[in-house]
Amino acid sequence: MQEPHVFEYAVLRVVPRVEREEFVNAGVIVLCRAQGFLQVRFELPELKLRTLARNQQLDFRELHERLRAFERICRGRPEGGPIGQLSLAERFRWLTAQRSTVIQTSAVHPGLCHDPDATLERLYQELVL
Repeated sequence: MQEPHVFEYAVLRVVPRVEREEFVNAGVIVLCRAQGFLQVRFELPELKLRTLARNQQLDFRELHERLRAFERICRGRPEGGPIGQLSLAERFRWLTAQRSTVIQTSAVHPGLCHDPDATLERLYQELVL
């Protein structure tokens, strides 16, 4: 059996009212440099967000597009813009940098895995769904 590889992950959060610091987990981003792996998986939980936002209007199309930007940057192709052209680790660090916007990430957490794709799926199931 192959040796496990170090991976890092962060949870994508949607924070409808930044001043309240309440959020809903919407996705997971995983980096495994040894495997050349940087991917994100997300789902926009509209019902939870409507409940949390209360009377505030949310533009779900815009939120979805912001989350899709994570996908484009992870892929590392020209459609990811200048950030999408950086190395895997640099893209991950940029995506997980602390910010005060509607889309935020958790702290970065490390671990060991054999299969980063399966790890992404497991984390998504545990932390988002």
